[in-house]
Amino acid sequence: MTRLLICTDLDRTLLPNGDQEESPLARERFAAVASQLDVTLAYVSGRDLALVTQAIDRFSIPLPDWVIGDVGSGIYRLQDQDWIQSSAWQEEIALDWPGLVGSQISEALCSIHGLVLQEPARQSRYKLSYYLPLDFDLAAHRPEIEARLQILGARSSLIHSIDEQAQLGLLDVLPLRATKLHAVEFVMQQVGITAMHTVFAGDSGNDLPILISSVPSVVVANANQDLIRVAETSSREQGLADFLYVAKGNLLGMNGNYSAGILEGLVHYHPETKDWIV
Repeated sequence: MTRLLICTDLDRTLLPNGDQEESPLARERFAAVASQLDVTLAYVSGRDLALVTQAIDRFSIPLPDWVIGDVGSGIYRLQDQDWIQSSAWQEEIALDWPGLVGSQISEALCSIHGLVLQEPARQSRYKLSYYLPLDFDLAAHRPEIEARLQILGARSSLIHSIDEQAQLGLLDVLPLRATKLHAVEFVMQQVGITAMHTVFAGDSGNDLPILISSVPSVVVANANQDLIRVAETSSREQGLADFLYVAKGNLLGMNGNYSAGILEGLVHYHPETKDWIV
């Protein structure tokens, strides 16, 4: 049987903590798929490791083999019931912020109007997170933000997303290589699984780099419609439309939201896995 790597975002992708309804039995069916011996499971989240483990307990979702946390800036492998942080990944992304600490990054950006630094608990060694007004024009501010980072010698990614429930914009400033896409590619290399046998699921702006890549991906049906339009347009323009699937709610009577959408996308790319869903 083919080995598969299932990588999924948590909030409003696997976790049913959005406004839309979750299909009955969808999470249980996802757990049955994740329990297959040939499946490696990775959670890919903006949450830090502690918040990921809280979500695992609260929502009774499967314990994964890997956690990619802090929007890709931290990678952890489960070994003998302990989470071991990947030092190799830390060394790789550190090359983009040579000798820099978060306070230097935040000081460089502190006078940009509209950027509000999030709480200390939401910051990490290689991630700075900001709140933004919903109408914040990132495209207009991007040149100034990038210029200030370049002065520091910080090669960075700017990841923009929307917290619909809080009605706030979010901006994560990361080392250039510390995106969800590069982190998933790193895990693929670690476990020896190719993109052809990897499926990623997401729903928000910080998932875009991987949604419009050559990694087979699924957008759950409850995702923001603007995100869906951007992902579909960008993947089509880049010739990557075959690697993006938007869940429609047509699998075993489920609605395509949350874990039902993940399963629908998995079956789209790997039809044989339908036999795992009971």
